[in-house]
Amino acid sequence: MSKNKIILFRADSSSTIGTGHIMRDLVLAQKYAKKGAKVIFAVRELDGNINHKIDEAGFQRVRVKGNSKKELVTLIKKLSIDLLVIDHYGINAKKEKYIKKKTGVKILSFDDTYEKHHCDILLNHNIYADAQKYKSLVPSECELRCGQKYTLLRDEFLKVKKEKTVLIAMGGADTAELNIKILKILNFFQYIKVNVVTTTANKNLSKLQKYIKNKHWITLHINTSHLAKLIKESDFAIVTPSVILNEVYAMQLPFIAVQTAENQADMATYLFERNEMVIEDFNLNKLRFFIELQLKNIQYKNFIFLSPLEQRIVHTFRNDKRIRKWMYTQEKITYKSHLSYLRSLAQRDDRVYFLVQKGCDYIGVVDFTNIKKKEEAELGIYANPDMKGQGDTLMQTILSYGFKVLELQKIKANVFCNNSAAIYLYKRFGFVIVAQKKDLLYMELKR
Repeated sequence: MSKNKIILFRADSSSTIGTGHIMRDLVLAQKYAKKGAKVIFAVRELDGNINHKIDEAGFQRVRVKGNSKKELVTLIKKLSIDLLVIDHYGINAKKEKYIKKKTGVKILSFDDTYEKHHCDILLNHNIYADAQKYKSLVPSECELRCGQKYTLLRDEFLKVKKEKTVLIAMGGADTAELNIKILKILNFFQYIKVNVVTTTANKNLSKLQKYIKNKHWITLHINTSHLAKLIKESDFAIVTPSVILNEVYAMQLPFIAVQTAENQADMATYLFERNEMVIEDFNLNKLRFFIELQLKNIQYKNFIFLSPLEQRIVHTFRNDKRIRKWMYTQEKITYKSHLSYLRSLAQRDDRVYFLVQKGCDYIGVVDFTNIKKKEEAELGIYANPDMKGQGDTLMQTILSYGFKVLELQKIKANVFCNNSAAIYLYKRFGFVIVAQKKDLLYMELKR
């Protein structure tokens, strides 16, 4: 729901009804409010109600007498409502149809028990919800939002679910003075807990202690003897490619390695050639990009350093007819030519290709060609043809790489005019059409 829209929630709570309807409505209401919508609750004053929760959340509340459809119609017209959210067993499909006919308002109806509804959006946010069971219960044009993907969780549960623990170990002395710089970057991210490991040899220890004061998401460990435990409890680490890297590697903890001394160069090179996240010259934007990847459990595999299996995977993707039909070169590529091209990339600084892995799945390929560093580059992207819904993830990460790591001012994309899915994806991320030549659209996204 877009900015400036007015949304009315119709729900009740009491000793007999319970409190669940209001509590889950508040979660949805917060989502709409964050997008700029105005939210109003229409409720009855029943015994044992929790209407105060609505007030505490900062939403407007109006009182209704009962479940009269005419009373609700009057209220919708009076408040100029754009969306009516119904979370009430006392308002059935017949009443919804009447309200729709009289006001034309868009209706979102909650449902838990596969009842008939006359609404625009049907929401069953329970993990067991089966959209197929609603096919004969709602209008054919009704949007079905069912199952775990739509489960409404309060912030306290989201925080626990999403919270990541990060270990920072920049050497006992932190000679490069990076601890505070890294913490300032992590401060941009939600649901983060950080353990910083250092020693009394750190000349900037007092400055570090001062910085973390009152930052309850940061814990400082000085001269700790429990490093193995901290590694085990972490989701990923930001460390130097030194002795601690061996320990992190042995514990199979994902990491970002930041080189801070010349004697770490061999380790940094070793890691880079294995597609690990390495920063040889400290760069805030590159670190932020790597942190984003870690939080999303995403790996970027540079084509130069792909394993034999990964080389085969990319070749299979590229030769799939569902991918080839949108390429300039639409004939199949031999494996020999494929390997030759991969080898040639080591000598090129005007292009970079990545195989993107999310968790255990290879989800697609992203690339930049015609790179003019800190100026512009041309974007390429295609998803694993056997996986759906990966476009957003691929686009988010490659744009972040382009603007944060390559520091581009403009990203270009060339798309076939009949590739409607790609055009829709690019437009959703802000690309605009700047030209059209024959069957190609030329699109751009500025920094």
